[in-house]
Amino acid sequence: MSLRGRITAATVLVVILGVLISSVVAYLATESRLGVFVDRIGEDEASRLGERLGQAYTEAGGWQTADAALADAGYSYGGASRRDQSERGEENHVELLHQDPIRVVIVDVDGQVVLDNFDELPPGGSASSLDGHREPVVILASNQSVGHVYVDVNHELLSNESHGFLSTLLYIILIGGLVTVGLAVVLAIWLSRRITAPVRALTEATQAVAQGDATRLRVTTSDELGQMSDAFNRMSSTLESQRELRRRLVNDVSHELNTPLSVIHLEAAGLRDGLQSAETASDHIIQEVERLRGLVTDLDWLAETDHGELRLKLEATPLEEVIGVELERWQPQAQAREVSLSLEMPADGPEVEVDRGRMSQALGNVVVNAINSVDPGGNVVLGARADSDEVVSISIVDDGIGIDPLELPHIFERFYRAEQTRSRGTRGSGLGLAIARAIVEAHRGTITASSAGPGQGTTVTIRVPVGRGAAAVRASSSGPERGGE
Repeated sequence: MSLRGRITAATVLVVILGVLISSVVAYLATESRLGVFVDRIGEDEASRLGERLGQAYTEAGGWQTADAALADAGYSYGGASRRDQSERGEENHVELLHQDPIRVVIVDVDGQVVLDNFDELPPGGSASSLDGHREPVVILASNQSVGHVYVDVNHELLSNESHGFLSTLLYIILIGGLVTVGLAVVLAIWLSRRITAPVRALTEATQAVAQGDATRLRVTTSDELGQMSDAFNRMSSTLESQRELRRRLVNDVSHELNTPLSVIHLEAAGLRDGLQSAETASDHIIQEVERLRGLVTDLDWLAETDHGELRLKLEATPLEEVIGVELERWQPQAQAREVSLSLEMPADGPEVEVDRGRMSQALGNVVVNAINSVDPGGNVVLGARADSDEVVSISIVDDGIGIDPLELPHIFERFYRAEQTRSRGTRGSGLGLAIARAIVEAHRGTITASSAGPGQGTTVTIRVPVGRGAAAVRASSSGPERGGE
């Protein structure tokens, strides 16, 4: 059964069960209360009839006028009595309360029948077991009981009216239940369509994404279904970006592999043909192998961070030492490109708790990108400052090619290379900044980039905790420690 069918069936089933339970409870409760009401009426009638019979017994000095008292009360069903009542114009005060004959039996103090208005028990006979409402008949003058009257012996009081009322009530309940079930079916069909339509659209969109088509869902609500559609759209955008990154990866990695392999092939062929000296060829081959090894190392780094295996060996280090080492390390490369690499920071910078090897790799990746993006005669400035007692900022500012604002959100994604970098022919796999971000985030820090646009330079800012904040990072690190490379 489809999801829509299950939702419809479940909703209708719940409504049917609710209607049935409510109907049964309402019917039984009404029947019970109606029985209490009828019993109360019977008790009242028995009390009034007992008083009337007691008055008749007192006046007559016996039971001689008992039948007349019953006739006056409307409980004599013989033809003569009714004609006599009609001739006297007397009114039956209980006629509105019942339509069926009510059996009344009068018994004296010895348990013998005085009068049975249904003539089922003969006068003077034994009345061993009688049902109904039993009320004593008391002589008014001496307040002495002379017998009992049994009213509604066969439980005829309001019998037809009770059954008629309950039948009508049951009929109304059934009609109301059918109407409710009908409305529930319509509502369930509408509701199931509202619920399953986004699910069906999601299924179709998922199939389209599986076939490589970029698909978006319409988000018309803010409920769980709308959130599901919005989450799918974000996932689709991410998959589309990853698909583009994967395409770029194939191009970049093939280029990165093809160039050193071509050089190695040419050097080996030249060595074989005697066109190249062994020393020169070996130097070139070693250089290209190191380049290939660097690419493999970068990929290993990313695999390490993906599996949560990146471990830090934190130690307190002066901030100027962390920055100064990078300045000294990359100064030769900057000079080779005729780029000015300088340092601007206060002399009394705080200490930071970092993994020196890992942080050096992160800073190195950013600094190399900055040097490569600057034309000869350009500038790269390393800086640092304390943002607060627990956070310091390290900045790498260049006046190079800059980055398009649309590309800024993506430059820290793996294998992503900005268009300006591609157009300059700068070699690289697009992994350096992704590795830098992984290292900085492992230190519980953040790394961001800003640029006014192409040709306006770029600023990369790294923020890392110091003091107790860094100590907390160290406490959260677990597993075997590994030093930086």
